[in-house]
Amino acid sequence: MPHAALTTLYEETSARTLALWRNAPGIGETMQSDYYDKTRFAPATGIQPLLSAALRVLLEEVNTLAEGDPLADAMPLNGLHFTFLAVTLPLYQRQQRPEKLAELLEIWEAYRARPTCISELQLVALPGQLLLAGIPDSDSAAARKALAQRLLRSGWRDEITARYHNTPLPPPFWHSTLLRYRAQRLPEPWREFFLTRRQQRYGAVSAPRQLVMTNYNWTQVDTLD
Repeated sequence: MPHAALTTLYEETSARTLALWRNAPGIGETMQSDYYDKTRFAPATGIQPLLSAALRVLLEEVNTLAEGDPLADAMPLNGLHFTFLAVTLPLYQRQQRPEKLAELLEIWEAYRARPTCISELQLVALPGQLLLAGIPDSDSAAARKALAQRLLRSGWRDEITARYHNTPLPPPFWHSTLLRYRAQRLPEPWREFFLTRRQQRYGAVSAPRQLVMTNYNWTQVDTLD
C-alpha cells in the first residue's frame, strides 16, 4: 500500500472509531475471554526494536493508566514488537514445535535477518484497542507481500488463512497493539488518552526480522531462525 494510502487508512480508521465512540458513551458488553489464548504459542515473524525515549514514555503512560483495571491488557515495556507476518493462531505449548517447521524455515530463508524500518509512528484507535502504527520501508512492504503469497502456496495455507480470517493478506496495518480492552469499546479515560495524543508522532523503529515461537504479546519468545 502506498505511503499516502496507508496514512489515509490510519486516519480514516481512527475517525470511524471516534464517530462510534461519540454515539456510544459506555463500554458496552464485556468479553468473557481474552483476545488470544495467553497460555499458547504461535510461529510468527517480526521485529523487536529497542525502546526510544519517546516510546518508553508512551508505554509507561499506557501501563500507568491500565493499572488496576482488570479489563485493560497493556503492552509491557519488554513486549514491544511489530509483527511482520503471523503464521498461525496461538496453538502450541511453550516447547512444542510445528510439524511443518522444516518447510517454514526453508520459506523464511529468503526473508530472514533483513532490517525492517517503520516510521511516522502514531496512535490509531479501534473501538476496543489502541495501536501504535507506522509506515514501512518499501523493501519490507514488498517482502511481506511476497512472503504471504509464498505461504498461501505452501503447506501452511490453512494455518495462515485461519490466523488472518477476514483480514486481507498481507494485512494492511504495520503496528503493535498497545492496549486490548476486554469490552466492545474503550472507556472515557482511554478515549481522552487517544485524543490528546492523536497528532503526536513517535519517530521510527528498525530491527532485523526474525522467525520466533511467541506468546500473544511477545513477552515470551523463542527464536526459530
